[in-house]
Amino acid sequence: VQLQASGGGFVQAGGSLRLSCAASVSLNALAWFRQAPGKEREFVAARRWPDRYTVYGDSVKGRATISRDNAKNTVYLEMISLKPEDTAVYYCAARTRRGIIVSQMAVDTAYDDWGQGTQVTVFQ
Repeated sequence: VQLQASGGGFVQAGGSLRLSCAASVSLNALAWFRQAPGKEREFVAARRWPDRYTVYGDSVKGRATISRDNAKNTVYLEMISLKPEDTAVYYCAARTRRGIIVSQMAVDTAYDDWGQGTQVTVFQ
């Protein structure tokens, strides 16, 4: 599966952005993770299909929304009220194996393919 992440950039604190992850095939689940310099990779959000069960990381809960355009095989991550601590490289990750359970959705090893990452920088 090929994943193309885009939409990163420089955003002022309090602003919003929408990241996109275009997939080459239909997916069973897709997640967003992020990694800031010197920090471990952090789970951001994930959704599985067809039931559309969605999980958000604690640090973005209430500020992030994941959605999908089926026609484009593209998954979006919208974030509002951005903070400087949201600065990171954001990666999308796809699961093509069937049967992901809820407890796996925030775990990076549950995903089979990864996009190249897109940088998000939030400044004051």
